[in-house]
Amino acid sequence: MIILPAIDIKDGKCVRLWKGDFQTAEQVAESYMDTAQGFAEAGAQWIHMVDLDGAKSAQPVNADIFLDVAKHTPLRVELGGGIRSLDTVEY
Repeated sequence: MIILPAIDIKDGKCVRLWKGDFQTAEQVAESYMDTAQGFAEAGAQWIHMVDLDGAKSAQPVNADIFLDVAKHTPLRVELGGGIRSLDTVEY
């Protein structure tokens, strides 16, 4: 079994939603990068990240955050939210 730690991003912040309700967004970490690096230091090889703004708007919104994590940590990034076309998948 592979367990993927997750970071959900809304308005550029690490958040948690209650039952998917955007009105319940609660910031759970100060820094997405520190959180991702902490997962890597704990032994994670992959991370699941969700662009909550992208999911709502049907297009990528926080791509720069996910690229930053992919470029500056050893983690492989699995991504969800705002992916509605093959062009976005290729990007």
